[in-house]
Amino acid sequence: MPRRTIRLRRFVGGQVQRRGAQPKVVALGGGMGLSASLTALRRITGDLTAVVTVADDGGSSGRLRDELGVLPPGDLRKALAALCGDDDWGRTWAQVVQHRFESKGELHQHAVGNLLIVALWEQLGDHVQALDLVGRLLGAHGRVLPMSAVPLELTARVRGHDPERPDDVSTVRGQATVALTPGEVLQVHLVPADPPSVPEAVAAVLDADWVVVGPGSWFSSVIPHLLVPELLDALQETKARRVLSLNLAPQPGETEGFSPQRHLEVLARHAPKLAFDAVLADQDAVPDRRSLQEAAELLGATVQLAPVAAPGQAPRHDPELLAAAYDRIFRMHGRIGPWR
Repeated sequence: MPRRTIRLRRFVGGQVQRRGAQPKVVALGGGMGLSASLTALRRITGDLTAVVTVADDGGSSGRLRDELGVLPPGDLRKALAALCGDDDWGRTWAQVVQHRFESKGELHQHAVGNLLIVALWEQLGDHVQALDLVGRLLGAHGRVLPMSAVPLELTARVRGHDPERPDDVSTVRGQATVALTPGEVLQVHLVPADPPSVPEAVAAVLDADWVVVGPGSWFSSVIPHLLVPELLDALQETKARRVLSLNLAPQPGETEGFSPQRHLEVLARHAPKLAFDAVLADQDAVPDRRSLQEAAELLGATVQLAPVAAPGQAPRHDPELLAAAYDRIFRMHGRIGPWR
């Protein structure tokens, strides 16, 4: 079948106006990094699936997980909110599901969306069906899936977790703890070690034209996807092209002091056979472009630098700039998969 190309027209009201077919895109991650990627990607395709980590054990998600034994809903909620449109309906529902109660009782800091998702899980008994229903209610521009069907615990081997013993390597447990750990994170693992994947997530990756990994908390939101065996197999076997999207800055705790190329090195350590086509980084966040290119080449990728940061002191992706960068990569590399 002949390859079909995307023909961009222009950005109008934050949305890319286009003619012709749209790429099937799967984005992997969690938290605010995945939300940034989804907010950008929904501007350039209507065929978008988010595959979300389910190892969160803090805040409202952790409380619901401990009390009810459910998947932590928080990162799933954030992904659904990011897929809401820019019209009145989308903005309203995004605000509703993200709303947190303020009280002196048990509801304090619970997010409305977390409660809604868990209620539907209990009513329907099906994670995917419930998330699809929430997506329809919100008018989400895409689909949200958990990466695994069971709640996961994240553990990490950390050098210098105890500042008084900087050379000792110890094990740290829990995503919230790993994300803020002092010391150097060497390796992360999941408990259980070989968790079951969600079949729909695996199918989405295998059927995709593009897979976007990152940005996000590197050890606690990005790399965990590579520790689910069936999902990693799908990432390695898919005919989709793969983009690794880097953070704008190191994160306090788990990647403090990391260079952009160090992010690539630790990812390759966890999944040495996984290759990428492109590594996307903000042009002002890469002090040593040659070293980043050398690290990218070990993954089979080229480096694509673009202005993707929003103005301001806090590092934050600009949705339209990030959308433009993704679209440029998609067009530059072409698309493979079902259209090849």
